[in-house]
Formats: sequence, structure tokens, C-alpha cells
Amino acid sequence: MTAEDYLEGQVILIDKPLTWSSFQAVNKLKYILKRKYNLPKKFKIGHAGTLDPLATGLLIICTGKFTKKITEIQAQAKEYTGTITVGATTPSYDLETEVDATFPIEQITKALILETTKQFLGEIDQKPPVFSAIKKDGKRLYEHARAGEEVEIAFKKTTIYEFEITRIDLPEIDFRVTCSKGTYIRSLAFDFGKALQSGGYLSALRRTKIGEYSVNDGVSPDAFEKSLE
Repeated sequence: MTAEDYLEGQVILIDKPLTWSSFQAVNKLKYILKRKYNLPKKFKIGHAGTLDPLATGLLIICTGKFTKKITEIQAQAKEYTGTITVGATTPSYDLETEVDATFPIEQITKALILETTKQFLGEIDQKPPVFSAIKKDGKRLYEHARAGEEVEIAFKKTTIYEFEITRIDLPEIDFRVTCSKGTYIRSLAFDFGKALQSGGYLSALRRTKIGEYSVNDGVSPDAFEKSLE
């Protein structure tokens, strides 16, 4: 690859490490590429869909003229694998915050779990987590949440194409989901726990696909840097 290649546009598939923010991953690649190829200050680079720091997996990074493709890539269906822990909830619907309530799980059977997944297939109404980056009254929802402010959050339409249970070892339930843009897997975990007459939160998440792009073709930021040496 040459400087011109990256300026003309490249799609880079990154396997985002745990605890890294999407912003950190983009900044790391920007620094690597600018240093290696002496690219201009205004070199364009961006990602096609945020991944939370507690999630791993596919982060698509576009450079140069290909940053115009970001909206198109973001609109494609996404696939995730992960774990829902039942019997408890957290305010953030994941491990970012501590457990705030516990619930019984004795009533949860394999048959109930498999039957409950059917409720979430197709177009559903979903309420985004209060710990999310959506703006309300000029502030991010997580800013309201951290300030202890209660805000009304509207439901959003989203589509779940597939919802497969891959392992049951209570309180853990592993899954694979394919869904439309704008789906919050944290909200799915919370709502799924509720539908089981219990509670639930997302304890692990990995994005495996966006459209035809797969994490199997991705590399870590460090591996990408080494590939340029």
C-alpha cells in the first residue's frame, strides 16, 4: 500500500480489543498511517458503527474518499454473539455498572428460553439504554444518567432477523443475533430477562459481521501496525 492508496480510500477491518473505545481504535490507526506515510493533517478516517468498550469484534474503518461509504456500510445488517446473564439487572444493561436488582431464575427452563426468543423476531419496539450516546435535551443520555437525572426515552423500531440460543448454563445464556442498524443488544438482553419473568443484562458481546464484512478477516490494531513494518 502507498500513501495514495489510503488517500484514495481503503476499508480496514479491525478486530477491536476489549476495553478499547471505537474512537481509540480510529485514533490509533490514524496515528500509525500518518506517521508511516507522512499523510496530510486533514487526512480523513472514520468508523462505520460504534462498538462499546466492553464489546469486542468487527470495527470497519474507512480512509480517504471511502469515508463517503460509511453511511452505506452502517445501514447493513449486523451479526453479534454474546452472553446474557439472567437473574439480575444493571442500570447500564451491561457490566459498565453494578447489579441493582436480583430476580429468581428457578422458573427458567430450556423450553421457556427457546420459546421466548420467538417474541423478539421481526420488527420490535425497543427502548435504548439510559447509558447510551443518544442525545436528549442537548445532552447524551449517559450524561443525564451519570448526573442522576431521570429522562423519558422513546421506543424505537428495530428488526431482529435471527435470534439463536447457542449455549445454556444458567445464569448464562449464549446467543447469536442478526439485526438491523440501530439495534441495542444491551436492551435486547434486558428485555429478554424481563420476558423470562426474571432480569437480565449483557455480560459479553462480540460483533462478528456487518453485511458481507466478517471479523474473521479483521486484525487487531497492533497486528495492523506490524503488517505495515
